Amino acid sequence: MDMESHTREGFEISTRFRRSVEDRIVRLERDAARDEQTLATLEHEGHIRRHLRLVIVQRAEALRMRLFLDRSRLRLPRPLIEI
Repeated sequence: MDMESHTREGFEISTRFRRSVEDRIVRLERDAARDEQTLATLEHEGHIRRHLRLVIVQRAEALRMRLFLDRSRLRLPRPLIEI
């Protein structure tokens, strides 16, 4: 199986899990924005570099999660009556 066809297939996830991932993305992006603002108050070069790395990692993780959600689809609930 090639990687491209596997990627197109996607994943089935529950509504609850999707909501959890979306909430995590919001927190990561909010924290990254706040940490970016904090950069202006830092003076030590090493601290600035580490803080900037933190912002980059937060944004990269949020992007990775968004890409995961783009490839996923919601799992349909099971029918209430067995067929």
